[in-house]
Amino acid sequence: MGGFKQTMMDDFLPLRDVVFRTLRQAILTGEMKPGERLLEIHLANKLGVSRTPIREAIRMLELEGLVIMVPRRGAQVAQITEKSMSDVLEVRCALDELAVELACERISEEEKRELEDACGEFEKATVTKQVHVIAKADVEFHDIIFKAAGNPRLTQMINNLAEQMYRYRFEYIKDETQHQMLIEEHRRICESISNRDVAAAKEAIRVHIENQEKSIIRQIRLERK
Repeated sequence: MGGFKQTMMDDFLPLRDVVFRTLRQAILTGEMKPGERLLEIHLANKLGVSRTPIREAIRMLELEGLVIMVPRRGAQVAQITEKSMSDVLEVRCALDELAVELACERISEEEKRELEDACGEFEKATVTKQVHVIAKADVEFHDIIFKAAGNPRLTQMINNLAEQMYRYRFEYIKDETQHQMLIEEHRRICESISNRDVAAAKEAIRVHIENQEKSIIRQIRLERK
């Protein structure tokens, strides 16, 4: 959460919103772990603010389902559950299928090259073994598809889910055994869109998301043991 003061200077937002965004980002990226307690005094000292904006930010996070209130323990980061993850991925899969269908119809030659380059950049990112780097390359690959779909309203709906997806994406990408499969899935998605093969593109994106769901469920169940 080292970028907090820079965020304050850049955004000129109400303090509670700055604190909310800072804590939210820490949760979504896994910096704050599921089950971790949000202690008002500790967070106030760490972020250099009073307890009031911390308390208000925690309430906002609770409304988003990222924080839960536990009797006698107070606020803590919500666990990643199979149900919450499945709900997000179910909607994302439907939106992504529509996005690749539209991209097959509308993608330009320049965007095809961008998508091919993004495939290569993602593969390079996996070599770094750095989760933040790999996640960023993954987001950039999918963003090119959304741009190629040429529907701003669809992009807006996907972006509304994107930050919730980020939490699950990190869980998935942490599993290095999945990296080669991710590379191959990206290639299949890229090739099918470049060939304007709608059926193949929809199947490729569906498999991509289903494999993500299976991997995260495995991790959730392992962590329970």
